[in-house]
Amino acid sequence: MGKRDNRVAYINPIAASRARGPASNAGPSIQDYLSRPRPTWEELKEQLEKKKKGSRTLADFEDKLNLKWRKELAKNREKLLAGIDKEKEKKMTDKEKEEKKEKKEKKKKEKKKSNRHSSSSSSSSSSDSSSSSVSESEDEDEKKSVKKKRKRKKLTARKASDSSEEESEADIKKKKKRIKEEGDKDKDDKSRRRRRKLERSYKDSSSESSAESEGEEATEAKKKKRSSEEREKITDKSKKKRKKKHKKHGRKKKKKAASQSDLELD
Repeated sequence: MGKRDNRVAYINPIAASRARGPASNAGPSIQDYLSRPRPTWEELKEQLEKKKKGSRTLADFEDKLNLKWRKELAKNREKLLAGIDKEKEKKMTDKEKEEKKEKKEKKKKEKKKSNRHSSSSSSSSSSDSSSSSVSESEDEDEKKSVKKKRKRKKLTARKASDSSEEESEADIKKKKKRIKEEGDKDKDDKSRRRRRKLERSYKDSSSESSAESEGEEATEAKKKKRSSEEREKITDKSKKKRKKKHKKHGRKKKKKAASQSDLELD
């Protein structure tokens, strides 16, 4: 049995392509790409300038939009200005009306006063001599009554201020007492809370110490029990060993006695 031939025939790809001959023109070749028509430098400059300028249609559209927005803005401004002007006119008309009313009222008052003075002057010219003394006495009486009223008002105001001050002082004293009482209550509450905390901590510590002492006593008792049990075990072992030794020694003695008796019989 000979070995199987696993060899494969090697073909040089370059030699094979040469043997096939020139390829069929299925598409454009590299030479076609290199010899393609190209624009001149002037044509390229024109194209670049057009790109920089941009399209005319877009610029026209933007201009139209800007015009529309400007018109709308102008309309809105006119409306706002008209509304502001109307408000100003209303305010001005209201003020003018009020001023006119005030002027009319002042004129009426002045007319009434002039009429009173004229009537009083015509009547007083005849009775000046007779009523001068009476008017002077009346003026003095009026002055005295006005002075008395002022004094009464001042006294009442002083009394009211004094009473208010007394009431305020009493309120302040009451408030101070309340604050002191509240502070004392707070202090008492705090001292009670501290005492409770101390008592609780003392109880907790005492309970912990008692529990620790009990635990220690229990451990000591366990240790004592263990030591006593170990001692008992040791003693039991020693006793057993002694018994075994005694048994062995007795057996040896019996054997010796039996051997001696046999010898004597012989």
